[in-house]
Amino acid sequence: MADTAPARRESAARSTAVKVTSKVPAAENTLRILKLLASKRGPMAASNIATALGLPRSSVYHLLGVMEANGFVLHLHEEQRYGLGISAFELSSAYSRQEPLSRLGRPVLASLVDAIGESAHLAVLHGRDVLYIVEERAKNRPSLVTDVGVRLPSHLTASGRAILAALPKSQVRALYPNAAAFSARHEVEGAIMKYSALSSHLDQVRQRGYATEHGEVTPGFGSIAAAVTDHLGWPTAAVAVTFLEDKLPADQWPALAARVQKVANELSVRIHGRPAQ
Repeated sequence: MADTAPARRESAARSTAVKVTSKVPAAENTLRILKLLASKRGPMAASNIATALGLPRSSVYHLLGVMEANGFVLHLHEEQRYGLGISAFELSSAYSRQEPLSRLGRPVLASLVDAIGESAHLAVLHGRDVLYIVEERAKNRPSLVTDVGVRLPSHLTASGRAILAALPKSQVRALYPNAAAFSARHEVEGAIMKYSALSSHLDQVRQRGYATEHGEVTPGFGSIAAAVTDHLGWPTAAVAVTFLEDKLPADQWPALAARVQKVANELSVRIHGRPAQ
């Protein structure tokens, strides 16, 4: 007869977790308020917070008072609205200092590299550039310029294009207001050197769900990338693989892209985000 003790213990643990949660509604509702405020582009009235979360107004006012006293929310008296306070910003800064995205991304990329035998990296948007924060080099593969700490123009890279395609078009336009915003590392056919060309290319990226690059960073090398998104669908980073183009026929690119998209989706979930649609 099978030993059911582990299953019983797991069930008991789940029941205990539910009970603990039910005993601390104030803590749960405080976190819900913080998450709601973090998801908005501006401060909110207490009544709107109560309506959005289905909570009594009196409870919301009480929780906001405690959170304001501890610096997690800021009361804008003239507007009668509440926004995130300095303590919430300090939490965000601590999150950045601990480099969780790099820590979460490194093992996921390592598994991808082991599976495909090609190098992979993780990059974030930094102004108009992408900044590489993780690189996993495949065995017996050449070194790449996309080392950790390197910055490259986002419109030239697959990683940058994946991130830009996930941004609102108005944001992309603000990043590239004129021709001076564009640069090139090498002379390649079809180089993106103006906004209309970039906009058209990003439309293609959105349609197929992944971005590509053909020798614009390093001649002879191609890249495929997909965006990593947060809980609001905002692009947090991009996962990319880079390879010698003459070693990977064009008809194999979609299959590799599917692997990259799967890893990007997995990382989106790990950072408490949501997979790209």
